[in-house]
Amino acid sequence: MPFTCRPIRTSRTSLPLWMIALIVFGVLAILGITIGLLVHFLAIENRTYYYQGSFKVLDIPFNRNYERETSPENNHLSKILETKMIDAFQNSSIYRQYINSQVITLVPDDNSVIAHIWLIFKAPRSMKESTTRRIENILRQMLNNHSRSLTADPNSLRLVEISKVNAEKIINSRCGRRARMSATYDRIKGGSAAQEGEWPWQASLKKNGQHHCGASLISEKYLVTAAHCFRKTQNPRNYTVSFGTKVYPSYMQHYVKNIIIHENYMQGEQHDDIAIIELTEEVLFNNVVHRVCLPEATQVFLPGEGVVVTGWGALSYDGVYPVLLQKAPVKIIDTNTCNSKEGYYGLVKDTMLCAGYLEGNVDACQGDSGGPLVYPNSRNIWYLVGTVSWGTECGKINKPGVYMRVTAYRNWIASKTHI
Repeated sequence: MPFTCRPIRTSRTSLPLWMIALIVFGVLAILGITIGLLVHFLAIENRTYYYQGSFKVLDIPFNRNYERETSPENNHLSKILETKMIDAFQNSSIYRQYINSQVITLVPDDNSVIAHIWLIFKAPRSMKESTTRRIENILRQMLNNHSRSLTADPNSLRLVEISKVNAEKIINSRCGRRARMSATYDRIKGGSAAQEGEWPWQASLKKNGQHHCGASLISEKYLVTAAHCFRKTQNPRNYTVSFGTKVYPSYMQHYVKNIIIHENYMQGEQHDDIAIIELTEEVLFNNVVHRVCLPEATQVFLPGEGVVVTGWGALSYDGVYPVLLQKAPVKIIDTNTCNSKEGYYGLVKDTMLCAGYLEGNVDACQGDSGGPLVYPNSRNIWYLVGTVSWGTECGKINKPGVYMRVTAYRNWIASKTHI
């Protein structure tokens, strides 16, 4: 039977109209969402912008003290200018976009001082140009409004946008600044874990790889600690210094070049219990590691002032040691009160200060030795008030912690470090 070729029939069924419409709608919806997100992130989503600026404050007699970041003159004028900037921006139409503004440095000139400032704002990318113009206008208006305490030259104003990296470098180069943190402190005996970058000057002095004492970073190469931390050996090769909130593993470990013990310190005694550590290489400052401010020798910290002690010491006398850095709020206690019969019976000298609570509970403890006791001034810049030295156990009633008073050793520190 002969074969005949027959074409192969293929059946093609077209999609129903409702399904085509659904697919088209889905594609358009995805395109719409994508375009909407692009518009949102490019035009509506807030971005953070950083600025650096300067202006001239007039009618101020030439005084080199304005250059020194811890001088009373610098702090007084900086506080006035920062208050004016905060008020100007918070009372403006862009108050929701304002984040922060600070005076970074003051430079004395002929009968004037040039203030260098640092600002942070948030704004949609589409409003960046107009926001920058508004910032300039608000600052110029502020400088135009002369007052008894301040006369400025609005025409001297200069303002430029800078990168986040450069903004962080500027702020991290200054002493005593830190990331914005909660103003409350939890109950170090009676302490609580610190947040990353909360105490960027805190260091762990390790002996043969084990945490031994605390220390405070005061420059790229120098730290302050307690002399009694080196009772058994003063060989720099036995010690390293690390930073961060975790004591292990070591973060940014540095080697010790030199240990400078106060000349009048005697082992087994409490007086002049202070030492300086010199590192072999400079510390590269970042957001979580940079220096604390040293107070002026004449600076006074009054009884009742709130201060904070930090460290990786025992959580109770002969207790366990934490991995995370601990912080504890304490108050400066009058030396006469501290020297009462119930207290230390005259053992606390003028070169020392007491801090804690007479009712006990919150205190420095073993392993905190040499670590910082710090105080925030009205600009929220932190100063090293004391270094952990001695006490009777930890958190006992009428036995608060005793610290070396840094103001009493300010000139000695300068003589060894030129800081």
